[in-house]
Amino acid sequence: MTLVALLSNPMSTGNRSGLPEVRAYCARHPDIFHYEVEEVDQIARALESIARVKPKVLVINGGDGTVQATLTEMHQGGHFGDNPPPVAVLPNGKTNLIALDLGADGNSLAALERIVDIAANDLDSHVIERQMIALSDGADNSRPVLGMFLGGAGLAEIILYCRNKIYPLGLSNNLSHFLAACATIVAMLFNVSARFLPKTSSTMRISMIRHGEIQGSFALLMVTTLEKLLLRSTTKEDATLDPVGKMKFVAVENNRAGLWTMVRDTIFGRFGTRPGAGLHLERDDVIQIEGERGCVVLDGELFEAKHGKPITLRTTEPMPFLRIAA
Repeated sequence: MTLVALLSNPMSTGNRSGLPEVRAYCARHPDIFHYEVEEVDQIARALESIARVKPKVLVINGGDGTVQATLTEMHQGGHFGDNPPPVAVLPNGKTNLIALDLGADGNSLAALERIVDIAANDLDSHVIERQMIALSDGADNSRPVLGMFLGGAGLAEIILYCRNKIYPLGLSNNLSHFLAACATIVAMLFNVSARFLPKTSSTMRISMIRHGEIQGSFALLMVTTLEKLLLRSTTKEDATLDPVGKMKFVAVENNRAGLWTMVRDTIFGRFGTRPGAGLHLERDDVIQIEGERGCVVLDGELFEAKHGKPITLRTTEPMPFLRIAA
């Protein structure tokens, strides 16, 4: 059995400079099976080859799109049967939310070295389970896309703003996210509209099987199965909330009460952990979203919810992941 299988995308931003070191490290360790793809449509064939070597751990080394495509193919392709290897993610994407949640932050090579050490020693104690979010957009003959973090309403605009306006400046990811958050807060609090600021509101209708329907203009919409988010925030919520649903749902109304609750809770590091004025916080297993200009972003990929053609989110069966942090 191969110790670690590494699936790399040389075209991702982080790999353009760091991949030579990773290749050299793999060349020195014959118990690592390294497979490189340049297009997401090559991932199915890559996983077929990886399944043959039966790795103890599968490591994804690419951007957000590579991670999403790999997880989707693993869930739907059946390459590993009923026993898929735990998945680890190197911090090579722009947002790195899944890698952050699993304890991988900073240098990709250092994270890979840590994963190899875990796989060779105390693997079982680091394996955890996570549900995925399966997104269906209602298009004919389309299969669900899997991810772990969805941003909608103003949050989708923020993600696109950061991608299109901030990332091209060449700043670090953390600084880019901080600047995008500051620009968003200014736009929300002072109701400012300008080309250099993100759009911050959208009329949307959200339905949940256990909690009914909410409708209105939202500054932010978030659905996730992760525990850790950007800017040191977390989604570990109040213990009084419904523990049954696996998807954590947060929506901030586009009004003073909602914006003030969001800013206050963000400052104190508790945003998304408890309900408040203008803030909806629930858990559920099926969520539908539709509305005007209803863009949502699932792990970096853009989808559009329309009237009469909602986006549907469902949880999947748990998948094994490797937590790098102790």
